[in-house]
Amino acid sequence: MAPILELRGITKRFPGVLANDHIDLTLEKGEIHALLGENGAGKSTLMNILYGLYAPDEGEVFVNGQKIVVTSPRDAIAAGVGMVHQHFMLIPVFTVTENVMLGDESLRMGGLLDRRSAAKRIREISEQYRLEVNPNAYVKDLPVGVQQRVEIIKLLYREADILILDEPTAVLTPQEVDELFTIMRSLVESGKSIIFITHKLREVLEFADRISVIRGGKMVGSTLPQAADQNSLAAMMVGRAVDLHVEKQPADPQEVVLEVEDIVVLDETDQVMVKNVSFDVRAGEILGVAGVQGNGQTELVRALTGLAHPVSGEITLLGESIAKASPRTITELGSAHIPEDRQKDGLVLTAPIADNLVLNTYYLEPYAKGIFLQHETVLKSADEIVSNFDVRTPSSLIPVGSLSGGNQQKVIVGREFSRPIKFLVAAQPTRGLDVGSIEYIHSRLIEKRDSGCAVLLVSTELDEVMELSDRIAVMYRGEIIAIVDAQAVTKEQVGLLMAGVVEEKLTA
Repeated sequence: MAPILELRGITKRFPGVLANDHIDLTLEKGEIHALLGENGAGKSTLMNILYGLYAPDEGEVFVNGQKIVVTSPRDAIAAGVGMVHQHFMLIPVFTVTENVMLGDESLRMGGLLDRRSAAKRIREISEQYRLEVNPNAYVKDLPVGVQQRVEIIKLLYREADILILDEPTAVLTPQEVDELFTIMRSLVESGKSIIFITHKLREVLEFADRISVIRGGKMVGSTLPQAADQNSLAAMMVGRAVDLHVEKQPADPQEVVLEVEDIVVLDETDQVMVKNVSFDVRAGEILGVAGVQGNGQTELVRALTGLAHPVSGEITLLGESIAKASPRTITELGSAHIPEDRQKDGLVLTAPIADNLVLNTYYLEPYAKGIFLQHETVLKSADEIVSNFDVRTPSSLIPVGSLSGGNQQKVIVGREFSRPIKFLVAAQPTRGLDVGSIEYIHSRLIEKRDSGCAVLLVSTELDEVMELSDRIAVMYRGEIIAIVDAQAVTKEQVGLLMAGVVEEKLTA
């Protein structure tokens, strides 16, 4: 019996880059097939070819044994192929029903949109595949995990049999990840077939039926979860042994660099998200902030970086009050920021890489003389940072938005680490990154700590917080309910704190 999907010899070239080099891939009916690889390895390019967003230079695509020609997403959908992109393609001000109908509108008498029939179909799909979604809710009001369900419903509404999920867990909480994989298993049990692109080794070993690895645009091998482990998969992805354990010496905390006293911070709808929070961070230590996404971490970071101001309380950086300071003032005091949302808060996607690397220093020498930008100096500095931080790009002059997510993150890390800093806020610093990039950024964070920098690490990846932190502050419903010694606490104990269960003996 022919596989439901077969790619033969897929090749795609971009200027200066061979993105896909004669790749073969098969997908069996009712299978979850994980596609692993470093950022920039060619995973998303391959799937964009299958979905009709790119045209291959060479190669063929077969669905149910029949050769198909895919020149657009419409062709792919007609062949039963659907794709959920890493960055969702939803219109926030539309309802779930309106988003699902978009491009496949059904009309009733008088030429009006038949929202009622569409909503009924959405409810049927939701019940069949365990996708709990309110058809009448506005997308802007939905959590990220539910928005992802809407994207999946869009594919099922169009009767897709082959679902491509591009980095589906990159922006999800641990609970949402579990829910997603329950949904994926329900889908394959109903006869659907799934390719899911990821870099998270633990997830593929737990949830995939088969694993294929792309490195440098080439398919380097396939394996079964029971025949692999994290170290062997990491070596396949990177082409060398990868140390998945963070090596660090005990911290030697010095003077207080950041002091936060009883701050209250509101979100954009004036709801209290940070409630009377107090803590400090010392030079030479990493204070990790653990918690399920949505418990005030985002608003806390915004207050510490000048993107929002607390309505009460005090924040002191190196003896200076910054509670009402601007981002530039805070940056000039020696603070750096790796933002949670790299595309929204960290980069200008349409601008060249070189310009993005001086976003917070462009007005200073040697990049500026008076009001004139020194383009040659900017470009020379950019080329050095691109080399030092292993940004995979043919040129520093291409738009940063054309890079893979991992390489975009390296641009931000390179920019923030390539100037003298005394305090670093790292919010979700490895979100969406592959194991090689994670290893690299973890080592850089430890280097900063050991050089005397005070580091505040905010991450929903509990393993990351446990590995990197010297102390851990746990946020729950806007409050820090405990600050614990990272070496004296277990992952299970921190997990309980994240759920609001406080054991008195743990609190510092």
